[in-house]
Amino acid sequence: MAIFRAHEVKQMSDVELSEQLSKLNLELVQKYAKVSSGGATENPGRIRELKRTIARILTEITSRSTR
Repeated sequence: MAIFRAHEVKQMSDVELSEQLSKLNLELVQKYAKVSSGGATENPGRIRELKRTIARILTEITSRSTR
């Protein structure tokens, strides 16, 4: 799953945003499950990037709903 920057998120449609949000949330849950079961992630920075990308998408969804 790709990490999206702010300008990329702004270019997505509402449907794309919701799809990407669900995919990223699923990946984040899987990463947390692996860590909590005692496993080590291949890339620990990936969790941080996932959380930031989810926040970018949620911010864009909120700003579009208030317009």
